[in-house]
Formats: sequence, C-alpha cells, structure tokens
Amino acid sequence: MKKYIINGLLAGILLLSTSSCELDETVYSIIPTENFYKTAGDAEAALTAAYDPLADMYNSAVHELADLSADQIYPRPVVARDAFTLFTYDPAYSAQVSFNRYFESPIQVWESCYDGIEKANWVIEKVPAIVMNEARKNEIVGEAYFLRAFYHWMATKNFGDVVVKTIPSVTQNEAYVGVSPKAEVYTQIYSDLDAAIEKLPSYNPFTTVKGRPSKEAAMALYAKAALYNEDWAKALQMARQVLNSNKYALMPNVLDVYNVALEDAARQENIFAFESESATPGRLSQIPTLYGPPNSQGPAYGKSSFGSAFAYQSFFDSFDPADKRRLLLDTNYINTRGEVVPQRSITPVTTRGVLVKKYQDPNSNGGAYAINLPILRLAAVYLIAAEAEARLNGATGLAYGYINTVRKRAGLDELTPGLSKEGFIDAVLQERSWELFAEADRWYDLTRTGKFLTVIPKAVNNVYPVRTPQPKHKYFPIPQDEVNANPLLKQNPDWQ
Repeated sequence: MKKYIINGLLAGILLLSTSSCELDETVYSIIPTENFYKTAGDAEAALTAAYDPLADMYNSAVHELADLSADQIYPRPVVARDAFTLFTYDPAYSAQVSFNRYFESPIQVWESCYDGIEKANWVIEKVPAIVMNEARKNEIVGEAYFLRAFYHWMATKNFGDVVVKTIPSVTQNEAYVGVSPKAEVYTQIYSDLDAAIEKLPSYNPFTTVKGRPSKEAAMALYAKAALYNEDWAKALQMARQVLNSNKYALMPNVLDVYNVALEDAARQENIFAFESESATPGRLSQIPTLYGPPNSQGPAYGKSSFGSAFAYQSFFDSFDPADKRRLLLDTNYINTRGEVVPQRSITPVTTRGVLVKKYQDPNSNGGAYAINLPILRLAAVYLIAAEAEARLNGATGLAYGYINTVRKRAGLDELTPGLSKEGFIDAVLQERSWELFAEADRWYDLTRTGKFLTVIPKAVNNVYPVRTPQPKHKYFPIPQDEVNANPLLKQNPDWQ
C-alpha cells in the first residue's frame, strides 16, 4: 500500500512513499512555492485544500473508530469494522488494510490530520504576504489556525502523544519530526485557537459561510479541548464566552437538529459541522448509509441504507420514555410497501437491533446524503460548562442551570437537586451520552475519564457477548507504516 508522510497539495513539498516497512525516497513533485501564493485566488485555493482532509476523515473513519468502540452503537459483524468493537486491531491495522478499509480506520485519521496540518501551515506562513483584502486575509489565516488546532486535537485525542508540526516541510528532513508529550500538544492547540479567535469574525447567519468556523466555533473547540485536557477553568471560561455571546441558540425541537430539510435553520445550534453535499461537486460521508434497515427498505432513512450499524438495546432502554431524544432511535420501521416491520426483522444478525435515526435523508441521491454531521453543537457547550463548573466548584446552581437547559429541551424534568460533586459529574456524562450519541463523542468521554474499562464490558448483546478492552486501548496505536517511514517517530509505549 502506498502511504504518504507528507502531503502538501498546492504547497510544493516532497511527497515520500513507503511500501510495507521500507522507505522509498522517491520525489513525486517539487512545485516551488514562489510560483504560488501570489493572489487572493491562490489564498482561497490553499485554504480550500486545508479543509479537504476533514472530508477524508468524516467519510467514515472518525465515526467508525469512535462510535463502534463505545457503548451505544455496534456494527454488523464485518471484518475491519468489528475490530473496534472487539478491540482486535493492531498497530498495522491488519484487518482494515487487508480488506481495503484503511479509510475506515485510525490510519485515515492520522493521515488526514497531518495532511491538514501541513496544508494549514502553508496558509499560515504564506498568505499574510499576499496583497488582497485585509479583512478576508485575516479570516483565511484565522481559519487555518482553527484547522491546525482541530487536526492536532483530533490527533492527540486518538493517539495521545503525537507530532506537533507548525512549520511547512520543504525538504525531506523537515518532514521527520518526533512526538511531543500531550501537554505540549495542548499548548500548541491553545496558541492556535487564541490566534483563531483574534482573527475570525463572529457568527452571522447571513454572512458566515456554511462549513466555515466563526470566532465562537474557535471558542467552542477551545472549551472542548480544555475539557479533554482537564483544564477545567479554561473549559468553563470558553464555554461561557460561547453561551454569553448569544450568537447561537438551541433548536426548540431536538429532532429538528437532524432534519435534513432544516439544516440551514439548524446552524443556529450546529456551531461547526461536516457539511455533506449530495450534489456534484461536493464532499459527503458514507456514515448515513450505514444506519437504517438493510437493502434500502426504509424510505425515510435514505435510498442506500445498508443496515450496517445499530444501537444496543441496553442503550435504548436507558432513556426515559419521555425523553424526546429517544425518538431518534426506533424499534421498527415502515418499508417501501407501507408495512410496519417489527424489531425482530430489522437486522439479519440479531432480533434486538435498534435503528439510529439521526442521519436520515429520504431524498438522498443513492448513497449521496445531504445530512450534516455535527462536530460542535451548542448543547454540548452547555454540558461542557456544567461539567467544568462542577469539577471546579461542585454541583452549584450554575452547574444545574447548564445541564437543565439541555434536559428541558429534551422534555425531561430538572436534574434532582442535592447531588454530590461526583454524582453530578456522572449525571453530566450520562446526559452527554443521551444528547450526543452516534456523533463520534462517547468513546472519548469514556477514555478521558477512564470509565471505558468498566463500562464497555457491560455493553454487549448476542452479536458481541464478550468485549474486553485493555488499558492500552485508551489510545489507538500510531499506524505502523508511519512509524516505519519516520526514524524519529516512536510507537505509543503501550503498543510497543
């Protein structure tokens, strides 16, 4: 398989190919950067290239490795996908590569992160010197800082200690960089988000381009990154800034957040999302095609539903029946003949499969769905604020206010007062599970809190009756081909 340790479309860097464990130092292209980055059009094109790896990641890899590892969603037992559920992967990701599914694995996440970082680095270095509209120039550089922070954060939450790269590579030697401790990775993320906040404009529903970050999106990412970094004060500060900006609001009906016909309106809550496009040209995700009944039998789900992923019955049962979010799951569906198909017939592998309804698109163009994948939502910011406030100050009235805002929208009573600090934090983590399920979020809540070792073995059914994660599964192993190609890159200690 051909791999790249540097990839700089438009940037003119060396592309190095590795085959198996041998480094093949073949120069594929050298495009001198002085021939580019001359005009406003060049700046826009370079920024567009920096977004492209986001689409590669959200094609499926981000959701598959996170959601299928956790306690909400399980896959139809297919080689490569069930490796995450059963924790049978290795540093070479042998199953994924053997079945040409590396794009569904952490290999894709690693490659996309460093592809995106490289491209963002070139924008940050070269665009400031271009003669163009100054306001737009600042926005472009601000977006690049946001993206570089996002890609570094995506890398560290999946792999732990990772490479920090802030200088574009022109020579082969500049591409060789070792890992930095996680604390240093977060220092860089914070620095980039400070720069993004300074340069990006605030959200405006009339002028903010869909799929592009606002100042408040950078603050929301800052809050979430700080939460993962156990920097409770910074997480609370940034979450409050987003909430107090009044630039975003919860959709009154939680179901409308996932209504493809209302995606423009839903941007009042979807602070930053992967914007799928079913038209050409456009980028899309295959995630919606994995949900729903098999063989495209449920017209509301979309015109190419493969029946490849379902919710655990135990997760469905954990919802209060009054919780409106439970309506985003289902135990039956209506087929193309208008017949109600009961749960026992939903999936060929178990009679207890529960359908996920967050990513329906009845007007999909075959397998091309227009439904967006949320990345940063206002509801999550409320819950970040609730957790950070509780970790700093206990179960205060402010903490209750934040979580109850989300519960009220879901149709639930306010959280029982008088909880201990730890009891309240557990309640927030449970609320996050209900609110953010199937959004590539839950696995990282379990790993950052260490709960994955006790929670995952209980998330079983007759398809996966035994699941035994080990401490090393807190982070994915760095793809072995990347380690082989870079003499300065060391494998995660738990995977050596």
